[in-house]
Formats: sequence, C-alpha cells, structure tokens
Amino acid sequence: MKSRTASSRLRIAAAASVAMAMGTAGLTALTGTASAATDDVTVQYRTSATGVTADQAEPWLKVRNTGSSTLPLSSVKVRYYFKADSAATYRFACSWAVKGCANITGTFGTLANPTATADRYLDIGFTAGAGTLAPGADTGDMQLRFHRADWQTLNQGDDYSFGPSQTSYADWSKVTAQVSGSTVWGTAPAGNDPTDPPTDPPTDPPTGGQSLFDDFNYTSYSDPKISANGWNVRANSGGPGVPGATWAPENVTFASSGGNSIMNLRTSTAGTAESTKHTEVLTKATKFKNGTYAARVKFADAPLSGPDGDHLVQTFFTINDLKAPMADDYAEYDFEYLPNGGWGEPANILYTTSWETYNPDPWQAVNQHTESRQSYAGWHDLVLTIDNSSIKYYVDGQLFGTHDAAYLPERPMSINFNQWLIDLAGQTSTTARSYDEQVDYVLHVKDQVLTPAQVAAKVSAYRTAGTTFEDKVPSS
Repeated sequence: MKSRTASSRLRIAAAASVAMAMGTAGLTALTGTASAATDDVTVQYRTSATGVTADQAEPWLKVRNTGSSTLPLSSVKVRYYFKADSAATYRFACSWAVKGCANITGTFGTLANPTATADRYLDIGFTAGAGTLAPGADTGDMQLRFHRADWQTLNQGDDYSFGPSQTSYADWSKVTAQVSGSTVWGTAPAGNDPTDPPTDPPTDPPTGGQSLFDDFNYTSYSDPKISANGWNVRANSGGPGVPGATWAPENVTFASSGGNSIMNLRTSTAGTAESTKHTEVLTKATKFKNGTYAARVKFADAPLSGPDGDHLVQTFFTINDLKAPMADDYAEYDFEYLPNGGWGEPANILYTTSWETYNPDPWQAVNQHTESRQSYAGWHDLVLTIDNSSIKYYVDGQLFGTHDAAYLPERPMSINFNQWLIDLAGQTSTTARSYDEQVDYVLHVKDQVLTPAQVAAKVSAYRTAGTTFEDKVPSS
C-alpha cells in the first residue's frame, strides 16, 4: 500500500482540478419525457466559450425553485449532454459560484443510447453545504467548466447542450434537471431520459456469482480462523501515517453488537510517534477486480476519551502494488473518512478516490475523487461497483460518486480496512486517547454489479442461512 502521507499533497493540489461527483451516472432510462412532470425547478444557461472549438467548455448555470416549498439543493441534479472527442477523458472544475464551488460537484457519464450530438454527459450536483432554495429563489451564478484531460482543443459544435448564441442567462431546455430522482426540467437526447435511482430497482440479488462474505465472527486477532479465512492482521512497520508509529494487531478485537458480530479497529496515541498505534486488516490474496464491494462501517468523530482533534483516517478500500513509478497497471479505490480534517481540510470530510497511478518522488498522481464535507459519524453502508465502463460509490443506498473508465483496474487487488493518523499536528496534547472504527461485514461479488438493495438482500440471505464466512472467489 502506498504512503498516504504523500497523498496529502495530492488532496490539496487536486481539489480544484479532478472531477468531483455526487450525481448519477449510466442508470436505467425512464420512458416518457420530462414535459410530463410538473416543473419544480427551471435551469438557465449561458456560455462565455462561444467558439465551435475551445480550450474548454463553459456551461454557466442557474437553478431556480419554481415550486411552492423550500427545496434542498442536495436533492437536485442537473445534466449537460455532449459528444465526446474520440476516446478523450474529461475533467470538471468550478471557477466561481454564489453557493461556493466547494458545494458543487460534477461527474461524467456515458449515455446508454448515444446519438449524433451526445454520447457523454456532465452531472452537476450539490452538497448539503449548498443549503436550500426558497420558492422563487435561484442559486445565482455557477461558473462551471470542463476540459479534456490532455488539454487538447475540444469540439463543441456537435454537443447537444451547447448554445453558442447563449451569452446571457435564459431558460435552456437542452439540459435536464432532477429533484429527488424525478426529471422535472428539460428534454434529454432521444432515448436517454435520466433516472436516479431506476424506477422500481430490483432487490433480489442476481443468482450465482463467486462471492466473498465475512461476518467477522472471530474471538480475537490471534484466532486461527482469521488466517485460515484469508485475512492478515498487520503487524509490520511502515506507512501510511505517522513515521515511527506501530501497527498493533492486539488493537483489532471482536465483539457482538445489535445481534451481529463486529470487528473493532482501535487507533491510539499520546501525541508522540512512539505512543501511536495504528490498525489494519487486509486479505492475503490479491484476487479481487471487477464486481461489487460492500461493507457496513461505523465511523467515529471523537475519541473514546481524552482530547479530540487528531488528523485521523478511517477506511475501506481495495488496492494492488505499484510495480514502478507511474506504472499504468496500478489500481486503488478508497472510502476514506477524516473526522477532524487533514490534508489541508479543516473539518470532517469523506473522500472516495479512484487511482490510476502515481510517482512517489517527485510526487505526481493520476486519480479522480469525490468529497463531502459533513459528519459521517455512525454506521454507514458503503458499496463500490466496478464494471467495464465506470466505478460507482454508494453511501447508505445513495449514489455518492461515479468515476471515469480511465480509472478501471488492470490487475486484481486486495480488500483492506485500516485506521491511522496522518500526522500529530491536529492535536498536540500528550494525554492518551483512542478512536474506534467498526466493521459489521464485508462482501465481494465477482463480476456482478449489485444495487445497494441487492447487497442488503444478499447479506440478509447469508445471515438467515447462518453463514458467517464464504469465499468462492477463485485465485487470480
């Protein structure tokens, strides 16, 4: 696993340039058109990049609440449609926004039914920090842009949503808007009406599928079943985290909670490297690639006792090894919760990050991430799906982010949980304190994309059958 100390530089530098997402992508299309719905919002559009070719597209937008009640912006998604240039990948950015660029997210997706003017889209979403819109109010300016990842000139002339004559704001029906998953504004390219989530999504998991399931029904970190079931409780030294800290297997314990067995990872410190103990549990095999990954994880915002404020990272992720700097077969997919900030962030933030590669020295990285600045203390259902077109992250049944096909894995990976301190600068007290991250279960289904509802159904089926562990995933 690469050093996350190095990734602190990336988190700060990449925040303005990588694609961020809390929108929808590539889900089953609805029949019918948006005109059948009662408008709750309208979308206005203008552009300052009016040329057929340009360095970047600049869809500037305003969203207005045309309903009769206050509208949480976090329930709104706006979709801009365009025709991709050959096999180009794209990056989203926000130049300025009345609501604050930190509260606006963007992600790219591929249309299920490409047309002559659209085969891709950009979804614009809002974090909870964007607040609400009163009836009749609008978001004000959102000066958005996107560009090719290689910064080559892009062609806007064949883009469905592009309006070269729109140099001042006006209603624009060639972008669509959704409120709580229902399309309420605009007309999509033929056959591509968005839906989030799909209408009546199935809850029964697909039959078959080679799966790993573990309910973490063990007695202690030294229980021989842990190793027999393919897990390693880390004891070796090294990164990530505070240099000189210890990875303490004895701090991984097991207990019962709510009728289920849980794994507890405890990280502790008294403000020095020598007193800092990190924890990690990972699969010994690197045999997991496409499919569905899921875990129920409890994050903590505060220590069990003692002063708060440490720059803590609580995780669920998959990873393989970096064979050489900037090797293109490296892969890593992370859920990382920072309850007290870190990496330049002042407070709690949840990251999901998809890695293509990196160079440790001098630091250079290629990745895409989604972020949400709010507390995630408590239990959360985390789902990651990887197929041949995209990477999707779900939190508590809601799509959190969709990342581009450019970040798909080339080689199998391991499955990991760890908890560690980025540094000792968040809280300098020498009073002892400890933090717990808990894990209820982990599930991987090889080569099948499950919805969060299907994941819940599959876990329930294991537990109903009394199955606490199964691993039918073949070695790579």
